[in-house]
Amino acid sequence: MIPTDSTSAEPSTPAGHGRTGKLSWLIATFFGCGRMRPGPGSWASAATVLLWWLISQAAGVRLQIPIAVMLACLAIALGIPAATRVARESGINDPSFVVIDEVAGQMIALIAAPVRWKTLLAGFILFRAFDIMKPPPLRRLEKIPGGRGIMMDDVGAGLYALACLQLALHFGWLR
Repeated sequence: MIPTDSTSAEPSTPAGHGRTGKLSWLIATFFGCGRMRPGPGSWASAATVLLWWLISQAAGVRLQIPIAVMLACLAIALGIPAATRVARESGINDPSFVVIDEVAGQMIALIAAPVRWKTLLAGFILFRAFDIMKPPPLRRLEKIPGGRGIMMDDVGAGLYALACLQLALHFGWLR
């Protein structure tokens, strides 16, 4: 029987699956963040915020929005096949150690947000809250098979967080 619960025990990266299999596991776990406890999704989101802060410092203000969009799209494009493969190989429909979905959602939440500690923290909190609560229709998106379902509920949570963060910025609640 295949476990469907994301809280199931984590298998180690399968040996003998070649370079593509190992790369899928590396991407899906976001370079091992998915193995951190407790709360691997929160660790992956925090790592994403930190990496975004570092990247944005080098990119300059003018390029921040296009780079954030590109990074979110890249995480989605790489994450869907990687999550599909890792879920299939692990025998778990939505493994908790697959965190590339949190990376994509967190990047979406930070698009067009000024890179300041208050907005980064607010974006982190909003994304994690929406990802954990899964307001409608996010819970239904999880039911999409394979990596698309793993990724899309977090993409939706990122969009909700993006909207809320932009409203907070618009009304001056994050000065």
